[in-house]
Amino acid sequence: MKRLIPVILILILIAVPVYADDYEDGVAAGRKGDFTTAVEKFKLSAEQGHAQAQFTLGLLYGTGQGVSQDRKESTRWYRMAAKQGHADAQYSLGMIYFEGHGEFKDDDEAYRWLIKAAEQGHADAQLQTGLLYFLGQGVAQDFKDAAKWYRLAAEQGDKNAQFLLSNMYSQGQGVPQDDKEAAIWNRLAAEQGLADAQAGLGISYEAGLGVQQDYKEALKWYRKAAEQ
Repeated sequence: MKRLIPVILILILIAVPVYADDYEDGVAAGRKGDFTTAVEKFKLSAEQGHAQAQFTLGLLYGTGQGVSQDRKESTRWYRMAAKQGHADAQYSLGMIYFEGHGEFKDDDEAYRWLIKAAEQGHADAQLQTGLLYFLGQGVAQDFKDAAKWYRLAAEQGDKNAQFLLSNMYSQGQGVPQDDKEAAIWNRLAAEQGLADAQAGLGISYEAGLGVQQDYKEALKWYRKAAEQ
């Protein structure tokens, strides 16, 4: 048995660089626009358990680059990476189930994978998890949890989460009703160019909700939204 240990170590040391190199070769081929070669290299790496390669194959099968578009195959590779804790793969898999491409519609599965990515700090997943709680899809409706996940995404700068959190404060859903807080989050989204937030900020200035009434500022934000 003792003689096997050095052999196993040698095999590990050999195997790890091989599939890592295959992945890097795939990246290099993709940058050159050679997606056929990229897919071949990514498969070699993915079949050895390289999570990023598995995720990338999911993307390529989903978009039909280097291979025929195949949602089942895309989902299969996403799932492999997701089971290894790959946050982007968990988010992508959750969105497949949420959006329901063909037979994939499953709100419970959507929540299962999105919450995993959200708990890893994935902003898009946090936003989507908040939406699931708000709608009560795949999980019991809970405005407090919706606001919690919106806030986590909003604090990472997600403009859609900022706008939705603003609405929660405006309506008093899951958080105390607070026009000032609503205006703060709405402004952050508006400054990032979100048209709905710009229009909402215009309303706040016109009506004096959470900010000092200012028709000039209201017109400014209405104009920004209108120009979009």
